[in-house]
Amino acid sequence: MSLDTLSDVLRSVRLRGAVFFHVSGHSNWAAEAPPAREIAPLIMPGIEHVVEYHALVRGTCWAAMPGEAGVQLFPGDVVMFPHGDAHVVSSAPGLRGSSDMSWFGGVQAAPLPLRVAYDGSDVALHGEPAPDAESTIVCGFIGCDMQPFNPLIASLPRMLHLRASDRDAWIARFSEQAAAESHARRPGGEAMLARMSEMMFVDAVRRYADALPDHSAGWLAGLRDRFVGKALSLMHEQPAEDWSIDELGRQVGLSRSALHERFMQLVGVPPMQYLAQWRMQAAARMLLESRATVAAIALDVGYESEAAFARAFKRSVGKPPAAWRRERELAAP
Repeated sequence: MSLDTLSDVLRSVRLRGAVFFHVSGHSNWAAEAPPAREIAPLIMPGIEHVVEYHALVRGTCWAAMPGEAGVQLFPGDVVMFPHGDAHVVSSAPGLRGSSDMSWFGGVQAAPLPLRVAYDGSDVALHGEPAPDAESTIVCGFIGCDMQPFNPLIASLPRMLHLRASDRDAWIARFSEQAAAESHARRPGGEAMLARMSEMMFVDAVRRYADALPDHSAGWLAGLRDRFVGKALSLMHEQPAEDWSIDELGRQVGLSRSALHERFMQLVGVPPMQYLAQWRMQAAARMLLESRATVAAIALDVGYESEAAFARAFKRSVGKPPAAWRRERELAAP
């Protein structure tokens, strides 16, 4: 697996963490979260996609998407919902709460500590853990860009359960440290929690990729493949290169047809289509993080003509690059 390529994608989609809060449950309780697309404007304004996660600090609980089998969490475990699905965290399997958007409005509006009763359940939302709770969960959010191109999210499962006992104690330490940091409210605490959540997400992705069975498909499986992983690495390292499938095949040690077939099987798109999509994502990052001209960015991602680049970018995101840059700058939090 090429971790450099993974790091390149994570940098490009601008991974960032957000608000932490606690859910404390007593007896029979259930907290139900709506789809992330509904809460993203409240939690992380201007962010395209939000991943919600829950780290269990005390007690036990269950996590599930409505109508699907759940998983049981023990202290130190983390459950994550990479696609932003609605989900339930509860004291027992099969329980449902009521999806209350004011829950998240309170998080946005009030400084820590905050305390909001959750409608219809014996569960409360806090800026610090309730000392008498049977179960305490630290909840957080991770935002990222989806446009023009984010190959990572689609390659992750809809629910990802990270067990503290699976490999090492890092996840368990994350839960404990996140709880302690959010409770202490020291200067720099918000930045610390944000960086911790980003590190946890990266570790979760690596652990999931490491555990993929043989013959898996998807972008992460492609990174692990000897030939496809090298082709991906070459395109990410040199997006402006005038790549052809013949040249990529020569570099990785496969024939044109063999590389095309293997790339399609694992990544799901032809190599040249992937390169075009990645060039748009690389260009988007430059548009947002630099003051370079559109013409200069076009050259940096492999287009000799600014007009050709502008047409390709508009096909990808629906707007010309200059207009898209202005819109994103105005929407930035």
